[in-house]
Amino acid sequence: MSASDPNSAIYVTDSAKEIKNKINRYAFSGGQDSIEKHRELGANLEVDIPFKYLSFFLDDDAKLEEIRKEYGAGSMLTGEVKQLLIQVLTELVERHRRARAAVTDEMVDAFMAVRPLPNMFN
Repeated sequence: MSASDPNSAIYVTDSAKEIKNKINRYAFSGGQDSIEKHRELGANLEVDIPFKYLSFFLDDDAKLEEIRKEYGAGSMLTGEVKQLLIQVLTELVERHRRARAAVTDEMVDAFMAVRPLPNMFN
């Protein structure tokens, strides 16, 4: 990932529109060249970036396994997987944004305060 290229990663400061744009334009898909070929051969999950992101961020293992089977078999299309990823990441970033907004200066001061460490060696 390159820090100089803002499209090389999804950031926690990205808007829902930016997340959607980055995934739709830049996330490499393991899908086939045409819908007919994709339905016949299925997706290559080893190189599919949206699926790899979902395997990390999707909390529901049963849903991930269902996606693995359907997308790998060709009954689910790349666009559907990308839309699911957009939804998952947008929700995650929005939860982070709300939690970050709830942090007060007092909370930061309490966290950063110098305090004695517990004596772990006695």
